[in-house]
Formats: sequence, structure tokens, C-alpha cells
Amino acid sequence: MPTLNVNGIDFYYELHGADNAPVVVLSNGILAATSSWFNQVPVLKPYFRVLLYDCRGQGQSAHPPGPYTFEQHADDLAALLDRLRIQRAHIAGISYGGEISLTFALRYPARTLSLFVADSASHVDSALATIIAAWRDAATRRDPDLFFNVTTPYNFSPAWMRANPAALAQAHDRYQRLDFPAVARLLTCFLDLNLTERLSEIKAPTCVVVGERDVLKPREFAQLIADAIPNAELHLIRDAGHATFWERPAEFNSILLGFLRKQSRG
Repeated sequence: MPTLNVNGIDFYYELHGADNAPVVVLSNGILAATSSWFNQVPVLKPYFRVLLYDCRGQGQSAHPPGPYTFEQHADDLAALLDRLRIQRAHIAGISYGGEISLTFALRYPARTLSLFVADSASHVDSALATIIAAWRDAATRRDPDLFFNVTTPYNFSPAWMRANPAALAQAHDRYQRLDFPAVARLLTCFLDLNLTERLSEIKAPTCVVVGERDVLKPREFAQLIADAIPNAELHLIRDAGHATFWERPAEFNSILLGFLRKQSRG
């Protein structure tokens, strides 16, 4: 298992693709891990060196005591890039990983070749805070069935859930093994998200993606991000819920790869 000790803790990471290719970093959603990018890595690695990693408190990386912050996550990623001798990269992420990516672009603009943000927010409004507080309550109870029941309807569209019972069963099984104290720390970090007023400072070429049927972080969040970042692109993926990269992988990959290749040519 490849790990590096960064900022005093062990981080799990994977590298895919040619050593001399431009690097793209993919940051995970809050309940996900590196394996969640299984639809994207085969499409990206012929053109890019793809860096996957689990942030602190997530997956196979260490789960130290909190609190966690997005600034800390961004600094962890910068330090991981340092250890891997990667000076600059295309920075991409979905949901929580998109919010890490936004923070990284603000803290490390010279290291951000481009920015790709999917199904993310730049602040937490009252409706989103209510949802996440319920998730955190379920996590503090350490009840995997309750946690699955309160989170799943927000992560996937109803049509996708009906069509993919096996994938839901796998998710339910994975939730039995979650480190719920660490999950609660990640959720607490998310509730403190407050980047909206600084979005205009981001100068990197930016692409924003959102699912048409995302009820967790709906189109209004993506629209705000795209409007605030100069010259940002906005793409709406039809009939997709929050997990666009799973629900509509072909369309998601077309947007992601097209954007990244355009920036690499530029």
C-alpha cells in the first residue's frame, strides 16, 4: 500500500499514467475513497499522470484527532505534491473534494494549472446545514444503517438507485466499516465552509459541473461558483443526482477530459 508521511500523518495515494505526463489530482467526495474514481482513471491516464489520494480522516490515510479544516486539507495536498516532486497540477475534485480543490486554488494559485469542481458548494446555507447536521448526528451515533438511510437519498437520484441495487448494497456494506468519529470530524469541517467571498480571487481556468437532479448541493451552488470565478465554464449534467461521475460517467468524462486537454494544449 503506497503511503507517504506528510505533515506528521500517513497518506495513502496512487499514481496512474506516464511519469512525464501532466499531472491531474482527483480529490474524493467526503464518504468516498480513491476507488471511487474507477470510471475516470482509465479515460485520463493515456493523457495524464493521475494522482489519487485519501485526505486526512478518509479511507486508507490516517484518521488523526480533529478538528480538520479545508486549509489543512489544502496544505496536506501541497505537502504531498512536494514529496512526490510535483510542482504544478490540474486540480480536480467532486463534492468535498471540490471544496478542497477550491481552497487549494486560493492558497496555491501558482501551483494550480486549472481547476475542475463537480457537485460542490462554496458556503453552507441553512438548508444544507440542516442536512449535514443530520448526517453528523447519525455518525456520532455510530449507527451504519441509520447513516446509510439518511445520506443515500441525497447522494443519488431516485432513478439511479432503482437501476443500481447492487451498487447500493455495496455502499451499505462499506458503511458498516466507516470510522464514524473521523466522518463526524469531516462533516464538522464541511459545516465551516466559507469561500464564496473569495471566489473572484481564483484566476486559474475553471470548469464547474453539477447534476440536474442534485438535491444535496443543487445548481444554485454551482451557478454561484461559476459566476464568481472569472471566465469559468458551467456544465449541467441532465438527469444526474449528486454523484455525477457515477451516474453519468460518459458525459462527466467527456467534460473533464475535454477541459483538461484544452488546458494542456493552451
